[in-house]
Amino acid sequence: MTDQIQRFLFDATNVRGEIVNLQQAYAEVLDKHAYPQAVSRQLGELLSAVALLTETVKLDGTVSLEVRGQGAVRLLMAESNPGGDLRAIARLDDEAALPEENASLTSLVGEAQIVITLDPREGQRYQGIVAVEADSLAACLEDYFARSEQLATRLWLAADGRRAAGMLLQQLPDDEANSDPDAWQRTVHLATTLSDTELLDLEQHKLLHRLFHEEQTRVFDPKTLRFGCTCTRERIANALHGLGAEELRNIVHEQGEVETQCHFCHSHYRFSAADIESLIESPGAGAATLH
Repeated sequence: MTDQIQRFLFDATNVRGEIVNLQQAYAEVLDKHAYPQAVSRQLGELLSAVALLTETVKLDGTVSLEVRGQGAVRLLMAESNPGGDLRAIARLDDEAALPEENASLTSLVGEAQIVITLDPREGQRYQGIVAVEADSLAACLEDYFARSEQLATRLWLAADGRRAAGMLLQQLPDDEANSDPDAWQRTVHLATTLSDTELLDLEQHKLLHRLFHEEQTRVFDPKTLRFGCTCTRERIANALHGLGAEELRNIVHEQGEVETQCHFCHSHYRFSAADIESLIESPGAGAATLH
């Protein structure tokens, strides 16, 4: 099954939707880390969710979705952009016991918040925050849309460690083109019959036909998705600059250089003593080469 996202809508209604399937991109995220099964499943749901959100908000920039917790898992984070690049990572409490295979979101992260960040290429950065008060990521995101966006939104997310998938339905503000006021309740009712197995196994057109074959469904061309890391030497240099001159010089004194690694893709970056001095004097300097 191809990694892709597909938009659809129901004619003469104010209901739209998206469906996403991930396999290779999901595998590349997991291949770079040895996560417990429960964490791998949650990351798959997070990847699916951030892809759906990116297609929903139509932002020229990046969308990130973070779950910041106090449990065995301290961070779950996924990021997407309009070009179809996805990446994700988890951070665990090294002293906590490994979670059970079927652990829920709340049992993994404990008391937690979900942070949704919209970072446009131009313009102001936006963050929305919602407490984790449900056992599933889908339910938490539905709560966010109800409170912050005031748009009726339903999500279905599933992942099994090999494949991840998701579907979103959203009711847009009413307009004159909507001649079917019962469409939202009807399509949501149909969608609630969807099982995780069907969401993961069925090709997108077959799934839509299975659920909505009696609706006038308009399906748009799919968009390909892939694993893609946005790390650059310049971005790493800017992050290092935030450590401060004293900390950077102490590292150079002890190690002779500064070496760091991108947590998402494991790319290595090395900064010589001269690079660090240039960076201290002028942020972004010394960012010409990747080693």
